[in-house]
Amino acid sequence: MFFKSLAVAAGLVASVAAHATFQEMWINGLDYGSTCVRLPLSNNPVTSVTSDDIACNVNATASSGVCPVNPGDKITVEMHQQPATRSCATQAIGGAHYGPMNIYMAKVTNATTAIGYSSSWFKVAEIGLVSNDSDYWGTEVLNDNCGHYTFTIPSGIAPGNYLIRAEVIALHVASTVGGAQFYMSCYQVNVGGTGTASPPTVKFPGAYSASDPGILINIYTQLNTYQIPGPTPYLTTSPTVATTPYPTTATWSTALQPSTVPTVMPTAGSKGIGTA
Repeated sequence: MFFKSLAVAAGLVASVAAHATFQEMWINGLDYGSTCVRLPLSNNPVTSVTSDDIACNVNATASSGVCPVNPGDKITVEMHQQPATRSCATQAIGGAHYGPMNIYMAKVTNATTAIGYSSSWFKVAEIGLVSNDSDYWGTEVLNDNCGHYTFTIPSGIAPGNYLIRAEVIALHVASTVGGAQFYMSCYQVNVGGTGTASPPTVKFPGAYSASDPGILINIYTQLNTYQIPGPTPYLTTSPTVATTPYPTTATWSTALQPSTVPTVMPTAGSKGIGTA
């Protein structure tokens, strides 16, 4: 059995310095930087699940860029505490902001003008409590990997413009209503291919309730299971909660982490990390 330290929990109540934002994106190991992300105006969280801000954050500015992706592509979203900072020396989201990660997509007419709270979203990936010996969360896996989380564009989805919504839910003070902290950014992409699938969708706001068991929760007790908020991921199985310690070895090559953020989209034929 494992219980989070009450001393740590008490310190977290006052912690406001470890906020973060999703800022960059990689496609098949190629760094697209911030060329197609709607960057939030600050690294502060959204705390109301009924606010329109729960979709793409507070007054996030649409990007002029739309990144090209295809079904089956490996997409990596990247989170850091401060703008334009990519150092692996600092946790992506610190202050013991434990909780799950969710990735959603929404098909839209025009990714540069689409309104997040008017869009219809389907979940494509999630990671919650990955081990209960000791308790280990998706955000800790994110920190192990210098803020990187990789998922796959689902096969068979219809081509066209989409928004990708990357989200962390920090649960360190979530034992009272309104305590959970939501950190999200939306990315603008165009999906190629010839698919026709149209997965079932939810709305933001609407997908979450402030009293959902994965949102209103005391994580400083022994948790054998955890219910990740939102719908079941499309064509993807959520990782089960392990009963053995979770390995903390990075799967992202931190040695190849760049220090600068590209502001220009890569040219056709560019090679990404791990490509030949």
